[in-house]
Amino acid sequence: MRLSATTAGFTASAVAAAVIGLVLLGRSSHGTPNAGPAAQAAAMPVPVASVVKETVPVYLDYIGTTEAIRTVTLQAQVTGYLASRGAPDGGDVKQGDLLYQIDPRDYQAALSQVKAQAQHDAAAYDYSRVSQHRNSVLSKDGWVATDTLDQTTSNFRQSEATLAADAAAMQTAELRLGYTEIRAPFAGRLGKSLVHEGALINATGTQFNTLVELDPIYVTFNPSQTELAAIVKSRSKGPIAADVQTSDDAQERYSGTLSFLDNVVDRSTGTITARATISNPEHTLLPGEFVHVRVHIADQPDALLVPQVALGSSQLGRFVYVVGKDGKAEQRIVAPGASYGSLVVIDKGVQEGDRIIVGNLQKIAVGVPVQPEPARGGTT
Repeated sequence: MRLSATTAGFTASAVAAAVIGLVLLGRSSHGTPNAGPAAQAAAMPVPVASVVKETVPVYLDYIGTTEAIRTVTLQAQVTGYLASRGAPDGGDVKQGDLLYQIDPRDYQAALSQVKAQAQHDAAAYDYSRVSQHRNSVLSKDGWVATDTLDQTTSNFRQSEATLAADAAAMQTAELRLGYTEIRAPFAGRLGKSLVHEGALINATGTQFNTLVELDPIYVTFNPSQTELAAIVKSRSKGPIAADVQTSDDAQERYSGTLSFLDNVVDRSTGTITARATISNPEHTLLPGEFVHVRVHIADQPDALLVPQVALGSSQLGRFVYVVGKDGKAEQRIVAPGASYGSLVVIDKGVQEGDRIIVGNLQKIAVGVPVQPEPARGGTT
């Protein structure tokens, strides 16, 4: 049987195509990178940060309240009309500043009268003193009778007593005149005034205002009895530093020292009252505020630190992903401790030098191949 030229050509082309297809099929099933699912999975780039070992401070954290160290109610001691005020409501004043002025004219007049009487009595005293001395000398030679000497001596003693009474009266008059000025006993901030110019001030105890000291200021908090031993031990070594914030996101911090620890534990709460004295130069802390108190009681050497962003949670507890020796992600259950800014102490679960995965955490799973890259601001 003979084939035509056209039929023969078609058959040769079909055979050649079949051979090529078999060759390509063989190549795709042997030795290519995309042969199986494991080979097809590319390593995922992940930012990592190494576990570092450092000495970190040990803190105890509490919620506390601020209290003024000194608070006084300004009251009247003399009667009169209020002539003027030296500071506005809520004003900050320095020690000795004039706050209120009661009309002083009546008390100035009383002081002048006492001074005039004292001058008169001083002249009488001088005369009686000279007379007593003269008669005492003359009586020795019999020129002055004994009765006369006794009388001049009595007059002299009475003049002495009068001068002492005048001195006391003058001191009282000066004090009453001084009471017409209400001055700040210490630096602080005034509250709302209870009296105004022209008001009649009663000496029985009219209240003018309240003055509170703001710098420094107390912060009172309540450590538990289980923390008491650590605080006492730290205090025996020196002053305990205390830092205060008004809220978690507040940028401004206030510093001071632990200044008071009560001598009894409250049996109903199991806590003890403690107090820190805090510097408040700008008067931005006011009495009655709730604040966060952090007390530095010790330093922990060789603490292992990892970025807080690396921590995850599961039913088994807190965990981190670590780059394993085979280049795959491993999950480590950890026991986190205190936080220090963006870092957290890990008490158990990691070792120094472990590479902690800090990014792409939503895409990571145990056993996934990863390609470590330096984290922003960190190292691998």
